[in-house]
Amino acid sequence: MPGRGARAYRPRVLDVVVQQRLQSSGAVLLEGPKACGKTFTAEQFTASQVYLDTDTAALDAIRIVDPGLVLNGDPPQLVDEWQLEATRIWNYVRSEVNRRAEPGQFVLTGSAVPENDARRHTGAGRFARLTMRPMSLFESGESTGAMSLAALLAGERPATATSLSVSDVAGLIVRGGWPLNLTLPVDAAAQSNADYLRSIAEVDISRIDGVRRNPALVQRLIQALARNVAMEQKVARLAAEVEGEEGTIARTTVYSFLDALRRLMVLEEQPPWSTHLRSRATLRQAPRTHFIDPSLAAAAVAAGPKRLLADLNYLGLLFESLVIRDCRVYATPLDASIHHYRDSDGLEVDVIVHARDGGWGAFEVKLGGEQAIDQAAAGLLKFAGKVDTSKVGEPAVLGIITASGYGYTRPDGVIIVPIGALGP
Repeated sequence: MPGRGARAYRPRVLDVVVQQRLQSSGAVLLEGPKACGKTFTAEQFTASQVYLDTDTAALDAIRIVDPGLVLNGDPPQLVDEWQLEATRIWNYVRSEVNRRAEPGQFVLTGSAVPENDARRHTGAGRFARLTMRPMSLFESGESTGAMSLAALLAGERPATATSLSVSDVAGLIVRGGWPLNLTLPVDAAAQSNADYLRSIAEVDISRIDGVRRNPALVQRLIQALARNVAMEQKVARLAAEVEGEEGTIARTTVYSFLDALRRLMVLEEQPPWSTHLRSRATLRQAPRTHFIDPSLAAAAVAAGPKRLLADLNYLGLLFESLVIRDCRVYATPLDASIHHYRDSDGLEVDVIVHARDGGWGAFEVKLGGEQAIDQAAAGLLKFAGKVDTSKVGEPAVLGIITASGYGYTRPDGVIIVPIGALGP
């Protein structure tokens, strides 16, 4: 049903997955940070809608009387911001799905994980859970998609060029993948992202579970996370960076803040890859932490494109977060997960794409530069030699994702993939 409504709908990679899940599950749970486009996407696939964040009468009817008075629209029915009355809605939808015994009855959208997480209640076979993120460069129109992640994992080796430059990528990082930012000048988009973070610190993080949190401490934690983006986080280090005039901050407080930011889907962890090695090296198990969109990290430290271009090390970290965001978007239709690799010998790989069928590929992320690309290729080949392929199979692809330039396959078999050509 895409295309409904007065506004022009920009297709999302997740569209095909939503459509598939509505054919196989009674309800689809579509989660993501606020302003990433969940509601607009869900509207394309639903016949009736109820918006609980604006329709107070409907919310009161659900809370006080009977959810059935509101959740009785033509299916599929959209229930927007369902977490505002999570348990009652979840239980009602689960019961209705059982009673109707047909797929495609409801789409629930939410921008926060409920306090007691009603999703843990029995829902197997009834609910399909999907995560929507801000737009990838392919969705926002800056990537041609000529080098498809699906095709790379299938063994194809396309060659192409991209018009993006490192300077362009810096601007796209600051702007972010938020749909409402796409038509804004970069400075205006940066201000919008700063306001987004201010709302998180001053309102949302306390509203999510009713626990009052000091906005100044939250803002300092967000800034500390932004300075250490795309890294493995140590709570002790974060606590030390957050401390200020208020004195020391307990690690338990930092853990509480981090949990709330994850529940608001502002932060997302990139888990380590658990695999089998030929060598005696041991795998490190700490996740890397990213903002759901790299624009939030840039906004937290007030970094515009010019400042990022003057600090290529930090720009490289934000570019890695951009790549992780896009790879996660492109991996969703493949039912693949995104990991990183680090072992006790100090060898690291930025992106491991692991499909449910067992196929996998590995990518390093580099802004560019011949020497950096040569070193990254050597590291990938060394890594591939460490993996016990008798147990996990040969990698479908070893690649280096760059900010600009040409897409091609090197003589050593490593493929160069410019971000402006990467697609689903």
